[in-house]
Amino acid sequence: MAFDNPFAGEIWSAKYRYRPSEGAGDATIQESWTRVAQAVSEAEPAAGRDAARELFLDALTDYRFLPGGRILAGAGTGRSVTLFNCFVMGAVPDDLGGIFDHVREAALTLQQGGGVGMDFSTIRPAGAPVAGVGADASGPLSFMDVWDSMCRTILSAGQRRGAMMGCLRIDHPDIEAFIDAKREPGRFRNFNLSVLVTDAFMQALDADGAWPLVFNGRVQGEVRAADLWQRLMQATYDAAEPGVIFIDRVNAANNLAYCEQIVASNPCGEQMLPAYGACLLGSINLARLVDRPFATNAGIDEAVLGDLARVAVRFLDNVIDISRFPLEAQAVEARSKRRLGIGVTGLADALIFCGARYGGDQAVALTQHWLGVIKREAYRASAELAAEKGPFPLYDPCILDRPNLLSLDEDVRSLISAHGLRNGCLTSIAPTGTTSLLAGNVSSGVEPVFAYAYSRKVRQPDGGTREEAVEDYALAVWKRLNGDAPPPSNVFASAQDLVPADHLRMQAAAQTMVDSSISKTVNCPEAISFSDFSNIYRAGYRAGCKGLTTYRPNSVTGSVLSVTGSATTPSPSEPVLSPRPEAIGGTTYKVKWPESAHAVYVTINDIDSDSGRRPFEIFVNSKNMEHYAWTLGLTRMISAVFRRGGDVSFVAEELKAVFDPRGGGWIDGRYVPSLLAAIGGIIERHLASGSTPAAAAKADADADTETAARPAPSSGPACPRCGGFDVVRKEGCDTCFGCGYSKCG
Repeated sequence: MAFDNPFAGEIWSAKYRYRPSEGAGDATIQESWTRVAQAVSEAEPAAGRDAARELFLDALTDYRFLPGGRILAGAGTGRSVTLFNCFVMGAVPDDLGGIFDHVREAALTLQQGGGVGMDFSTIRPAGAPVAGVGADASGPLSFMDVWDSMCRTILSAGQRRGAMMGCLRIDHPDIEAFIDAKREPGRFRNFNLSVLVTDAFMQALDADGAWPLVFNGRVQGEVRAADLWQRLMQATYDAAEPGVIFIDRVNAANNLAYCEQIVASNPCGEQMLPAYGACLLGSINLARLVDRPFATNAGIDEAVLGDLARVAVRFLDNVIDISRFPLEAQAVEARSKRRLGIGVTGLADALIFCGARYGGDQAVALTQHWLGVIKREAYRASAELAAEKGPFPLYDPCILDRPNLLSLDEDVRSLISAHGLRNGCLTSIAPTGTTSLLAGNVSSGVEPVFAYAYSRKVRQPDGGTREEAVEDYALAVWKRLNGDAPPPSNVFASAQDLVPADHLRMQAAAQTMVDSSISKTVNCPEAISFSDFSNIYRAGYRAGCKGLTTYRPNSVTGSVLSVTGSATTPSPSEPVLSPRPEAIGGTTYKVKWPESAHAVYVTINDIDSDSGRRPFEIFVNSKNMEHYAWTLGLTRMISAVFRRGGDVSFVAEELKAVFDPRGGGWIDGRYVPSLLAAIGGIIERHLASGSTPAAAAKADADADTETAARPAPSSGPACPRCGGFDVVRKEGCDTCFGCGYSKCG
């Protein structure tokens, strides 16, 4: 089968096509589907495998059912990868050895292709005493830095960087630092962050009461609930994070509350999970199921939708039995509860085909109806599977009294009562990302269409990006049926045309039909007032949502998608490279460095902007040709950062942290660990000098002044740990008397 657009073919080839180093792999997408169907059918008894394979292949063909990306990429390949998308890790112990054991577990999970979520609320707050060592604790955020660094080094399953979710309870004493963490440029860039908000906090907020900060049952501080909420809202307003998870509501609605406690979320928020819980995902593509798109009688055949939901249950249930797991604890958890996450994609396109505007009454009604059919038939299929293969090991009849099951049709409840359930949880709505692109760029998950024609930034193996033009599936179908006739603007609404209330209505409507949770972003206009923005979260709580994530265009996060010229779909605010004026003034600094016969000259040029004078570009020059390659690369990268604007102070901080194992030098009585650190110091001084006109004038007066670095007063090697010169070689070992570092050999 041919792809609907060239980009879909690129997605398949880059992410889902099986190409072994030897032998034949997937020549077409049809062969990928056949590989997956064959692998998943192996979990069936021998007599039923052929029938199951054909059933699965039929569901996969034409992109009607989209298994999670790990399944498409890994099933039937023999690779040592997991077929589960994401995991929540075990409770992090409050001791150093246990913490690093859990870093190792997360690393192994990321390596096999699973994203991870962690609750760091179990780690004592910064400044708390550490018994037995006479020291104070550094707090959960310092250990999150360790996870972040680990994740940065692991190429997950050989194809993508790992994804992580970090959670902290709203009553943890370090919650304020957690809320503000992503204001620090470059910190926690491998994490999504969410605050676990309790019902008690929301009650305190409504009552304008005080809120205690507690660890291990001891109150360690108190804040006004409204002040803490404002701090959280301001962080999300400015930087799109942290998100909010209403953790008590999540546990109260959980099918398996009788045998587990949910502690955190997977990286995208659609699965709230217990310790070592895993999310196994697959999405029904509603856009491919609509009969007679754009006709007055357009719709989805309920019987076809129900049949597909039942096939999806059997398919994903089989995946549990054929998948590898990074950790044995994850295998035990998955097999004892057999949790599934059947969701949808293409919802917005399906609504367009049916003439329903996203967020309107008709869209809400259709969404609840379609998801209601999926829920009903998924539970029916799970009960039938229980009769055939047995219920999940931790099944208890009390599950029939859980909120998600009370609303089921009586015939389905009777079936469950007679046979039990094969799966503890069944529905969840995930973001479909690249699988929706693979399916012809249908709308993702339950999100609205971002834009009907846009450029997508595609990250390259070398870290750069290139842009691809992409057209939405609904628009492509409209053009195929109607030529150049303009599509109806009242139906073809994009994310930029909607108000936050439209998003909330759709998320709340979907949540009523979903066991677990929903990955959904409430897009907000850049000009939304802080008061209106803050009220979105309180309205979401009142509407029954289990969590909320918002996005307001800002200079911190930028964007992945940009619109290509549509009057109805304006481009989101995004930092862009400013054009260079013909002439720019600046300052040149001279650095003389040990062991180099030639000085290094650092020139920083500035331009005027609405917020004052700011750096625009940097040049680093020297007659020493040893420096040529790295100084050229450095100037290009830093200049690109300067030209994007925003807070660029992190550039100086990153450079100042670099040390040279051969030794640093002394500048103005201070030890500088490397030439790069010296350049970082110059950038820092330059940024500070531009803070006032008088300071800028002084900086101009100091231009071309010489800054000499003299060697550290030692002829020995520098310590690679601390950078000091107290290293002594004896008995075949280098030992630093400054920090205790030792290396033999």
